[in-house]
Amino acid sequence: MEKELKEIIEKSKKAVDESGEKIEELSEDFGEEAGKFWADLKKSFADVSAKLSDAYDDLDLEDKVDDLKANLNVIEARDKLDKIKVAAEEFAQKASEKGQEGLDVAALKAHLAKMESEDLWEEKQKELTHQYHVSKTDVQKLAQRSGEEIKEIFDKLAAKV
Repeated sequence: MEKELKEIIEKSKKAVDESGEKIEELSEDFGEEAGKFWADLKKSFADVSAKLSDAYDDLDLEDKVDDLKANLNVIEARDKLDKIKVAAEEFAQKASEKGQEGLDVAALKAHLAKMESEDLWEEKQKELTHQYHVSKTDVQKLAQRSGEEIKEIFDKLAAKV
């Protein structure tokens, strides 16, 4: 299962990077508000990518604590992405259409969604740690599904740009 998760993580990281690169190519046409949001969104993409990298690195070790951390990192990456997914998709769509007013509205919506959800992860991590102790396999499957969803979301995002 660890090998499968590593492959999913690699594909997900690639999808994150490709989506970011496509939007970055369009960023020179962004207005001030959209430019600020793109900087925040780019940081969120980097956070997702960093969590995936951490998960990948932790899977290289034979320690059960690191195995838990790896699974939690993938799930956290998916959770972070879930908070910005709709706004990022709308932003990417508007960026590809080059509608400045739409970009500014999408940027504002995404910023509000991000602010609303930033504090939820700490609570969720405690719950997942408890779940992990109850059923390691369930958490691993959840991490695997989370990684697959990350890849799918960023593949769709890249396709819109």
